[in-house]
Amino acid sequence: MRNGGVVVLGSDFFWQRYLEAHFPYPRPMSELDLVIVALVSLAGSFIKSVTGMGYPLIAIPALTFFIGVEAAVVVIAIPNAVLNAILCFGVRENLAETRDLPILALAAVVGGALGTFVLVEAPERPLLIFLASMVLVFVYQKWRQPELTLAPETTKKWAPVVGLASGFAHGAVGASGPIVALWFHGYRLSKNAYVLSLTALFLVSGLAQLGVLIVTGSFGADRWLATGVALVATLAMAPIGQRVRDSLDAAVFEQLILMILLCSGASLLWRAFS
Repeated sequence: MRNGGVVVLGSDFFWQRYLEAHFPYPRPMSELDLVIVALVSLAGSFIKSVTGMGYPLIAIPALTFFIGVEAAVVVIAIPNAVLNAILCFGVRENLAETRDLPILALAAVVGGALGTFVLVEAPERPLLIFLASMVLVFVYQKWRQPELTLAPETTKKWAPVVGLASGFAHGAVGASGPIVALWFHGYRLSKNAYVLSLTALFLVSGLAQLGVLIVTGSFGADRWLATGVALVATLAMAPIGQRVRDSLDAAVFEQLILMILLCSGASLLWRAFS
């Protein structure tokens, strides 16, 4: 059967509730919508190419005004996954500087499955408000104590919990970025090692989400077209953002990350109360 323009596999109750929760408003796209998709993708992919995060945080709220949240989530899924892969591959030489990535990734997959199941029963507003509050409090504390650092012993102990939490947040509300960014910010990594850590985890959770979208038939003809437009814009902007990142001073990069986190908190609050 078909629910809200998205195919529901058989009569399975879980998939029906999942799709109703994520994709309640089918909206056809126009030529103007495709232009908006391109412009938003250019902006979002530039920020993400510089900082390792920000494309979904920018694109989903912006595109929701024009094509609805359903189409926004679907359209950026492939470009965001491709961009994560490109950025991750581009800084692969910094892998030795990273910490705890395997356990974080494994825990994120488990947490993502749990979060997806919770999605069908629980409202997302309380979790969005909690995530936003956590981000804003962290940014405030970081500005008060700029040298805040997480020791390797601490990160190794808590990495499974953080991985579960980030995966859970991604599965439940599609907002794992702030948790992961906050966590890695305390590692005091170099620019490229920070981007590698972020994009590696985003790639794992993004591929899981993309699998769900494909299996459930979420891509119609107009969404494939919009996805192609977004992908072209993303591929065009990625090398520009990477060159800008290479030219940034470490202190400037850190302040930029804090600004993106602040914007992500505001974006989460917007989603909670919109």
